[in-house]
Amino acid sequence: MTLAKHPDPTPALGLPEDDNRFESEPHEALDGPDLPDGWQVYRPSEDDVEDLTSLLRRHETRGRGWASSSEDDVLVAVSGVRTHENLLIRDADGVARGWASAHDRAAGRMLTTLAVDRELPPREADRCARVLLEWCDAQARAVGESRGVPVQQIDATAFADDPRHQQWLADAGYAKVRSWWQMVRPVVPEDRELAPTPGDRGVVVRRVRREGGYESGTMPEAADLHTVHDVLEAAFADHFNSYEESFDEFVHRLREDPGHRWDHWWIAEIVDGEGGDEGGAPEPAGALVGTWLTGPDDTPDGSFVAYIGVLENARGRGVAKALLRTIIADAAERGRNRVGLEVDADSPTGAHELYQALGWRTKYVTESWHKDVPVRP
Repeated sequence: MTLAKHPDPTPALGLPEDDNRFESEPHEALDGPDLPDGWQVYRPSEDDVEDLTSLLRRHETRGRGWASSSEDDVLVAVSGVRTHENLLIRDADGVARGWASAHDRAAGRMLTTLAVDRELPPREADRCARVLLEWCDAQARAVGESRGVPVQQIDATAFADDPRHQQWLADAGYAKVRSWWQMVRPVVPEDRELAPTPGDRGVVVRRVRREGGYESGTMPEAADLHTVHDVLEAAFADHFNSYEESFDEFVHRLREDPGHRWDHWWIAEIVDGEGGDEGGAPEPAGALVGTWLTGPDDTPDGSFVAYIGVLENARGRGVAKALLRTIIADAAERGRNRVGLEVDADSPTGAHELYQALGWRTKYVTESWHKDVPVRP
C-alpha cells in the first residue's frame, strides 16, 4: 500500500474555536435532574479543576487501588471547549459529588468519563450516576445531530474490578464490549542498547522531521505528521471500534495530552526497495506515537505507547518490534523507569505475544462499555 502524498508543508493544526457540537447549557441537556434538595449541576470551569481532580483520583483509587490523574489531565477536559463538555454536580454544601466529561472523538464516536464520590450513601450515589449518564445521552444526541449521523455511540470505560461502576453503566443501557490489558515494561539503563540497528531487515526508524532540529522549537514537517496519521488510520482500519478521524482532529487531540512531545513520534520506513517505489526510495511502514508520563510524587517518569501501527504490506518485517525497541531505548536514555501501553485483550492479531516477549506484563484491566443513542431528527 502506498500512502497519499501531501505537498502542502503547513498542516492545519487545530479546529475552529466555535466548533463545539455539544449542548453547553446543563439545564437544556437535563429535564429537571433527579437530585436531592439543594444539589446543583454546573458547567465546570478551571476554578473547579482541583475539586474534579480529587474526585477523579478517589474514583481511580476505588476502582484499581491507586490514583494517577493529575490536575493537568483534568484541565485538558475542562478547558478543551472545542472537543469536550463537562457536567459537575455539587451537593447542598457545595462539595463536588459527581463529574461527567464527554469527548467528541470522531464522527459516530463520543468518549465519556464518569466519576461519582464513593463516600456518598448508595442511594445518593446512584441518583448522581443516573443524572450524569442522562446528561451523556443528551450530549450524544447533540453531537450526533451536528455531525449528521443517525446513531451516536457513547464509549465509556470502567475498571474491571469496579462492579458498582459497571452496574451504573448497565442500568443506563450500556453493554460491555471489550477488555483491555494495561501493560507495563520496566526500563533499566542497559536498555539503551535496545535501539534497533538502522537497516536491520530493511527497516529504519526515525523521529518525525523538524526543521532546524528539535532544539529549534519549530513544528514538525507537515508531510511527516500526515504520514503518521495515514499509517495509523490504515493500520487500524479493520480493528475493533475503529472510527475514521480527520487529520485536524487527530493532531489537535494528541497535542492536548499533557505528556505530548514531538520527539516521541517515530516513523518506520522500508529502505531496501522491497514493496516500495521502483527507485528504492524509503516507504512508510509503521508509526509510533509516544507520550511522557510524569511520575507521581518523587517517583521516576515513564513513557507510554499511545499508538503503534504497521501497514499490512510491511508486516512480518520486524517493524513493530523495531518501533517498540526504539521507545524502550529512548526511555532508558532519558532516565525513565517504565514504558506503558494498552492492548486489546481480544485482539485476533496476537499483539500481546510480542509485548510479552519484549518484557511487558499486565498491571490492571479496563473495560469498554458502549451505548448507541439514536439521534433526534
